[in-house]
Amino acid sequence: MNKQEELIARCKRGDPAAYAELYNEHAGAVYNSIIRLVNHTAEAEDILQESFVAAFQGIARYVPTGGFRAWVKKIAINKSVDWIRKQKISFVELGSHLVAVADDEIIDEAAFQFTMDAIAVAIESLPHNYRTVFNLYAIENIPQAEIAQMLGLENNAVRVQYHRAKQKLLNILSKQG
Repeated sequence: MNKQEELIARCKRGDPAAYAELYNEHAGAVYNSIIRLVNHTAEAEDILQESFVAAFQGIARYVPTGGFRAWVKKIAINKSVDWIRKQKISFVELGSHLVAVADDEIIDEAAFQFTMDAIAVAIESLPHNYRTVFNLYAIENIPQAEIAQMLGLENNAVRVQYHRAKQKLLNILSKQG
């Protein structure tokens, strides 16, 4: 049994020290996923706490398929999306009046070879709907179909918003030099 499995087994037995150790080991990475989505420190901290509370309350149902961090990040991302919905942040459904993004409309990926700081600042400056879709897809590696379901959008709408987010990022980054 590895350390992670041992900590989870101890959590299932109600060991407070195991809860604390798991929290300390994973909270930073989970918080980073949350803050990329909600972009508000106090709310991100609240969502982090709620996510770990939910994870620990449901620890008996935990099945080690993708690892504890992946499991708690999924809880946190869902809670973040719920918070976004409650804020009434609009993810405008893109109707048929917009042209779909073709697979052959390739953006020069070499243009994304900027420093991480410049990219992080550029991502933060994206409109909220673009930033959310970009972070969920590009950073969190959530499939576009799952993002569409989470946000209540059509698959094509997610695809178009992601494409537009990349274009806007390139614009922002090229203006920075």
